[in-house]
Amino acid sequence: MRLALASTLLLVAPVMALAQPATPAKTPAKAAKAAPAAKSAVAKPAVKPRAPISRSAAKAVEEVTPIDDDTSVTLSEQDMEIAKRVYIGVIPCELGASVTITPNERRPGFFMVSTKGSKFRMHPVESRTGAIRLEDPRAGAMWLQLGNKSMLMSQKQGQRLADECMSPAQVTLADEMKKNPPPSILDAPKQLN
Repeated sequence: MRLALASTLLLVAPVMALAQPATPAKTPAKAAKAAPAAKSAVAKPAVKPRAPISRSAAKAVEEVTPIDDDTSVTLSEQDMEIAKRVYIGVIPCELGASVTITPNERRPGFFMVSTKGSKFRMHPVESRTGAIRLEDPRAGAMWLQLGNKSMLMSQKQGQRLADECMSPAQVTLADEMKKNPPPSILDAPKQLN
């Protein structure tokens, strides 16, 4: 086996040498100019990992550019209708967590969503599915309110910050869905007589 591999390499080596493009001989001046260019192409600055933002630094950023004063975010009539359906108050979640949603008094349609030391200033965003969706684009957070539960997600971290959050109305709907589950899309349609 080794002999076959060695003989194959001996046969292929001259072909590979001939296949290499010929490079012209460089003069010393051209070689000196080419060396720094090659060195800069190879030497890349080290990418430092992002340090976690301290609470005071995050608060400073929040105070400098709050979404409340950001005039680039304007809500449409559809967004204002969505805002009317957002559950407000303290909403209990799984594992003893909770999310507090408070409407902004200065700007109707905007909300402060907070949980476990995280605060987000959110506004409604139209959803194709009909779910109520609040977003904080700067922080990369999203509150998704479905009929039977809600969740708070961090798109930057790629994880849920709070899950299985249910307001009293959502608890009622979840119980109703357990008693009378909706038909599955995989079930055969019922025949009408």
